[in-house]
Amino acid sequence: MSVPTQDQLKEATEADSGALHEGSGAAGSATDAPKPGSLVAGLVREARPKQWIKNVLVLTAPLASGTITHGRTLGPVAIAFAAFCLAASAVYYANDALDVEADRAHPTKRNRPIAAGIIPIRLAWVCVVLLSLAALSVALIDNSATVAVIAVYLVMHLSYSAWFKHVLVLDLALVAGGFLLRAMSGGVAAGIPLSQWFLLTTGFASLFMVAGKRYSELMLMGEDAATTRRSLAGYSLSYLRFVWQTMVGLTILTYSLWAFDLGEADRGVHWHEISIVPWAFVFLRYAMFVDAGQAGEPEDVVLGDRVIMAIGLAWLVLFSLGVFVNGH
Repeated sequence: MSVPTQDQLKEATEADSGALHEGSGAAGSATDAPKPGSLVAGLVREARPKQWIKNVLVLTAPLASGTITHGRTLGPVAIAFAAFCLAASAVYYANDALDVEADRAHPTKRNRPIAAGIIPIRLAWVCVVLLSLAALSVALIDNSATVAVIAVYLVMHLSYSAWFKHVLVLDLALVAGGFLLRAMSGGVAAGIPLSQWFLLTTGFASLFMVAGKRYSELMLMGEDAATTRRSLAGYSLSYLRFVWQTMVGLTILTYSLWAFDLGEADRGVHWHEISIVPWAFVFLRYAMFVDAGQAGEPEDVVLGDRVIMAIGLAWLVLFSLGVFVNGH
C-alpha cells in the first residue's frame, strides 16, 4: 500500500474544508429567513388563486333558474364567490400546515410555500384564522344563510384536514361536499330554490371529480402514494375506478332526468334535452384523463384541454338557450 505524499494530503485537506464550507453555506441558506418579497409572493401563492376557478360553481343555480342576468342576483352571488375564495384559501393554508412533512416527500407538493419553508407554520395558522373570519364577515353581507353555508364548509374541511382525511370513503364525501356547497351557495345567497335534480347531479359530479383525482394520485405515486396521502394506502385502483365510473353514470343519468323534466315545459326546440349530448361527452372526455392517471389537478385538465372546453361551451350554449329562449 502506497503512502500519500505531502502534496496529496494538502489537496485532500483543502477539498474537505471546501466541502464543509459548502455544507455550512447550504445549511445557512435553509435556515435564513425568507426575504420580504419572497414571503409576500409565497403568501399569495399559498392562497392558490388559480384554484378559485372552482368557485364559479356559485353561478350554476342562478344560471339554471334564468336569473343570472338580474342585478339583484349578481350582487349576492358575487359576494358568495368572494366569501368562498377566502374560505377555500383558509382551508389550503390549514391543510398544507398539517401536511407539511408529507408534502415534502411529494414530487410537486414539496414546492408549496409552507413545505418549502417560505411560510413559517405559525404564520400559516394566523392566516387560517384571519381568512376564516374574513370569509364569514363577507358572507354576512349577503344573509345569515350564506354565513351558515360558509361556516359548514369551513367546519367540514378543517375537520377533514385535521382528522377525517384518513377515514376511507368519508374523505371522498367531505371533499365532494365542498363542491356541492359551492353550487348551493349561489342559490342560497340569491334566494333561489334548489331542485332535487340540481343537487343530485352536482353531488354525483363532485364525487366523480374527487374519486378521479385520488385514482390519478394513486397511479402517479404507486407504492409511495401513502407517504403523501395516508388514505391512499387503504384504496385500491380497482375500487377507485369503480367509484368514479359509477359516478359518471349517475351524473349523466340524473342530469338527463333533470333535462327531461325541464324539457316538458319547453316551447319549440327542446334545448335542455339536446344538451344531454355534450354534457355526456364532457364527462366521457374527462374520464380519459382519469383513466390515464392524469387528473390529479382537475382545473388543469379542464383548462388545458381544448376539446373539453369546446364541448363544455356547446353544452353551455344549449342549456342557456333552454333557460332563456324557453323562459326557464
